[in-house]
Amino acid sequence: MTPRQPLRRVLVANRGEIAVRIVRSCRSLGIETVLAVSGPDAGALPARLADAAIRIGPPDRAGAPAAGYLDVAAVVGAARAAGADAIHPGYGFLAENPRLARACAAAGLVFIGPTAEQLEAAGDKLAARARAAAAGLPVIPGGAVSGPAETAGLAERIGWPVLVKAAGGGGRGLRTVRRPADLGAAVERAVAEAGAAFGDPRVYLERYVQPGRHVEVQLLGDGERVIHLGDRDCSVQRRYQKLLEEAPAPQLPDGLRAEIRRAAVAFGELLGYRGLGTVEFLAEPGRGRFYFLEMNARIQVEHPVTEAVCGLDLVAEQIAVAEGRPLRLAQDDVRLAGHAIECRINAEDPADGFRPSPGTVTRAVFPAGPGIRVDTHLQAGAAVPAGYDSLLAKVIASGRDRAEALDRLRRALARCEIAGVATTIPLHAALTAQPEFARGGVDTGYLARFLEGNHG
Repeated sequence: MTPRQPLRRVLVANRGEIAVRIVRSCRSLGIETVLAVSGPDAGALPARLADAAIRIGPPDRAGAPAAGYLDVAAVVGAARAAGADAIHPGYGFLAENPRLARACAAAGLVFIGPTAEQLEAAGDKLAARARAAAAGLPVIPGGAVSGPAETAGLAERIGWPVLVKAAGGGGRGLRTVRRPADLGAAVERAVAEAGAAFGDPRVYLERYVQPGRHVEVQLLGDGERVIHLGDRDCSVQRRYQKLLEEAPAPQLPDGLRAEIRRAAVAFGELLGYRGLGTVEFLAEPGRGRFYFLEMNARIQVEHPVTEAVCGLDLVAEQIAVAEGRPLRLAQDDVRLAGHAIECRINAEDPADGFRPSPGTVTRAVFPAGPGIRVDTHLQAGAAVPAGYDSLLAKVIASGRDRAEALDRLRRALARCEIAGVATTIPLHAALTAQPEFARGGVDTGYLARFLEGNHG
């Protein structure tokens, strides 16, 4: 590993709360930031916090991310024009796109993330599944989809119900199929959606495991060593999109937790992984089993709960690795303490089938106090465009144990106020008040049961 010169100026190729998060970490490290902005984001809080902003994409394409944030040439061109020596992609958009990593290398820019080869290995979920199996990790029975007859035969072999999943991952193209008569149409829809989302129409089948828990492990590597920074539970999901996360995963047997962490590190070591990454699993604690799902080769939305329990700035660790420095701590140096829970506050109306709620925020009040952190780009007067992800803020509560963290979270949610658009704050307040959630260890079917019981 050859150390580089410390980074002096970083182009942040993202928007919203993650852009604010990256700018603040860079500032604490004495690194200048230039924010790439597209469409309606030129006047938003992240652009005002950065040292400078540079437009990507035409201004008349408001709400069309492909005009800027998804344009590799535009992002790299903006970095060069701004005199940046590195690009931080955040999450989403181009964060896991190997073309951006290669374009950075060709332009003499540092890509703050894994290598292009590692992005390809993790981003192709079929290939990652095969690598995990080769490394001895348990995988859910399944395989690639080919013709109709072969697809039906595969479904019969692995057992009903089945999941149809896109090779590109991210919850796109993902469908549960419970009857053979519905399989063909579900595969066709998944192929179309995957092709539109990733330019890759490949899909595969997996046996549907329910009830199960979505448990993931945070990895940090420098290309030579890989360590874990503990685990998280992300089982509170709607249509495979996470709404609430916590660290560590509650009510997980110690032996199973240790096995899951070892498996994640083994997968990272197989890739010679560099930077931050998350290995995701489906766990069945009652049976003492778990299965590899995928690896996300980037910083995760839910990284603050890990920061709360391990005491590290994960963006700073990303940057240190990108500068060519070896890991600054060994596995035995990692100290995990306390508990943290995060709620994603989205501009959606849970009372109206989670209908998106774009508009203008007329009031935004967030809580403060011991153990409370809010990551947001929101202020009164902020626009919530229709063409982007609906995440407005993340409310994170931490404490000495889960009970204290949950008590602080409930109080914090009661003090949140966002007016002008509908949000998921009432849903989170109701969910976290439920005895089933308070006991910990809910499975991926929890939210559906809650919604059915309250709105069915």
